[in-house]
Amino acid sequence: MHRFFLAPECFGPGSVTFPTPQARQLRQVLRLQAGDQVIVLDNSGWEYRVELEEMGKAAVRGIIRERRPSRGEPGLKITLFQALLKGDRLEFVLHKGTELGIAAFVPLRSQRCIAQGPTPAKYGRWRRIIAEAAEQSGRGRLPALEPLQDFPQACRSAPGLALIPWEGERGMSLRQALEKCPGSKQVSLFIGPEGGFTSAEIELARSCGLLSVSLGERILRAETAGLVAATVILYHYGELG
Repeated sequence: MHRFFLAPECFGPGSVTFPTPQARQLRQVLRLQAGDQVIVLDNSGWEYRVELEEMGKAAVRGIIRERRPSRGEPGLKITLFQALLKGDRLEFVLHKGTELGIAAFVPLRSQRCIAQGPTPAKYGRWRRIIAEAAEQSGRGRLPALEPLQDFPQACRSAPGLALIPWEGERGMSLRQALEKCPGSKQVSLFIGPEGGFTSAEIELARSCGLLSVSLGERILRAETAGLVAATVILYHYGELG
């Protein structure tokens, strides 16, 4: 069934009203008709099986037939602090990270970043990418997209177990770090730009309590490293596989 995240004001007693963009998609793109059913999500962990009733041009109305908890959210919350990347590489990270189950994204400005800070229009596009990926992958909540942060600020505010993969790390692997923290419910993951983090940034991160870890002998691209690390973390804590 097709899935849609809707704002709280779209929900009424026993019914849902789809605003114009979603109404147009239902009628003109998906070509659904009265009597067809879709899944609607309220972004609080609940989903609703809705039967379409009124297919108007400006709005579509449906009747709620069932309310149930969404099963698509991991119990572990990963916040990905991703340094700005060139081109559309960060969009790839947002899309695939949402599919995996990342709970929040924080764009990060570090010393070797080449890409400029995102404009409001870019942020709007990023939110649409996250929403589409969340609907497609069966998520029950939209991952948060936080404002741009500078690296020192992010290091000081990172919640939970804070990890920073670094190609120069020789003393601790990601697996070893996770084994030391078996009960973690929240993980902050820091990923650098195309040129990686500087040694000074790694030292700053360590002074703030972050653990530098190795992802193995191979060097991963900036848009790949966070997704690989998040996959390993989710698998380790029983959220994948």
